[in-house]
Amino acid sequence: MKKFAILAAAGLMSLSLTAVAADGKAVYDKVCQTCHAAGVAGAPKLGDKAAWAPRIAQGMDVLHGVALNGKPGTAMVPRGTCGDCTDEDLMAAVDYMVSQSQ
Repeated sequence: MKKFAILAAAGLMSLSLTAVAADGKAVYDKVCQTCHAAGVAGAPKLGDKAAWAPRIAQGMDVLHGVALNGKPGTAMVPRGTCGDCTDEDLMAAVDYMVSQSQ
């Protein structure tokens, strides 16, 4: 019984993480890909490990902050122009981009 409970919990956690990744991808596809698919205005391209490495090294709090607040001196505007995205949506999109770029 204990093994079953552990396996069930692991399965639920896996589904939860998959849902977050799927939500992040949906937000990326809706908003972020406009710049991050082609590297518009210096945006790091999805999957470009070299471009993402120094950003990832700054930590997820910094990356989430850039998505939420923009980055002065760059084309990255607050919320990536997504007025109807929640903070959680934007952070999930960042998490997705990082997961595809490590």
